[in-house]
Amino acid sequence: MSKRITRLLLVALVSACAVSGAMAATGKTTKSKTAAKPAAALPTLVWRGDYATARGVVDDVAKAWEKSGKGRIDIQPFNTASGLDAVAHGLADVAGSARASAGGAESDLLFTPVAFDALVMIEHPSNGVVNLTVKQLHDIYFGKITNWKDVGGKDAPINLYAVASPGDGVEYSLRRLIFGRGNQPVAAPRLYVNTAKLEEAVTLDPNALGVTTLSGVATNAKVKMVSVDGTRPSLSTISDGSYLLYTPLYLVTDKNSPKATQIAAFMEFLHTDEVKALARQHQLVPYTDAPQLAEQDMARRQKLLAENDIKMPDEPAPAPTPEATPVAAPGATYAAAAAAAPTSEHTQEAKQAMDARNAAAADPKADASAGTASTAAASQTYTVGKGDTLSTIAKKYSVTVAQLKSWNNLSSDTLKLDQVLRVSGN
Repeated sequence: MSKRITRLLLVALVSACAVSGAMAATGKTTKSKTAAKPAAALPTLVWRGDYATARGVVDDVAKAWEKSGKGRIDIQPFNTASGLDAVAHGLADVAGSARASAGGAESDLLFTPVAFDALVMIEHPSNGVVNLTVKQLHDIYFGKITNWKDVGGKDAPINLYAVASPGDGVEYSLRRLIFGRGNQPVAAPRLYVNTAKLEEAVTLDPNALGVTTLSGVATNAKVKMVSVDGTRPSLSTISDGSYLLYTPLYLVTDKNSPKATQIAAFMEFLHTDEVKALARQHQLVPYTDAPQLAEQDMARRQKLLAENDIKMPDEPAPAPTPEATPVAAPGATYAAAAAAAPTSEHTQEAKQAMDARNAAAADPKADASAGTASTAAASQTYTVGKGDTLSTIAKKYSVTVAQLKSWNNLSSDTLKLDQVLRVSGN
């Protein structure tokens, strides 16, 4: 090769490198005209709350929500109190709670029950105790029983582990069931910030006992679940109500959030068959699939408290503020709940039963008048108007959506204008 040709090749190579370097420096490439624009970021909701709701509901639902292309969920599990506080102060969009509203500042938040979970007592796998009665649980938490031999086990101290209540909804709900109030002090010297940390501690202590949720430990071989009153916690025993220590799991929101539309879409997504199937995989009973559990809430609480000779506490309904309304009726939509008046943590039927008992106690003639009113209501019908939903009609006549659907043989929540509905069961 001649020197002249060699020089020409070197000049061409240097020139090409120079052009390439210049394009890199300016951020341009030969494909800049046809390069695809990055996809727009999905809108994000921030979720914060207890581990029970995170593991049982939110983790897998968040994946399904993102897969649907509707948005993302930033999950920040810690405990109930942190989630409620974050939503109240605008630092999170949705909170997770294993207890209903405790009133006060929480009255401004919307508690929406989405599933039922079991409160389960766990111990170390080496522990030989397989069952505890509600009475024994009461006495253990109260400090009357302190040795495993007193409940059929070995001669060793019961190391009771607990989570600070009401910081944790699981702990609060258990104490409410066996003591009548969720803020009952208990004889638990070892306190943890959440159920996840409690579970870890139980795996290391052969004498430990603590409470968590079925969804959290159903597949955890490092701890052993204890039956209560002879019934083992499971999806089937929650569904049929035979396992009495169950609690609703709530998602908590601020009705006035700037992301209200996005939040409403996510909450309605929870009613899909896909999400319900995910719930059952975690041993959860979808809330709207089990109206009987809500309806029997007061009766089962009375039964549990009676085992410890505790009188059912008087729990009047809170003042009617729309923000506090739970979606208590199966079929009710999140949007309807946000616009409706509250019922308290009980179902509407439970409130009516309490009101009737109070009236009967104050006036022996009240039963007769109540019966007359009931008879009069028996013949009532309602003609569907513009904007009516099953939820609004159910609220108007103090019944549930499930009852309206049953009385009118409805297979869906869809209503037609001028449709005539029965609004009583007689």
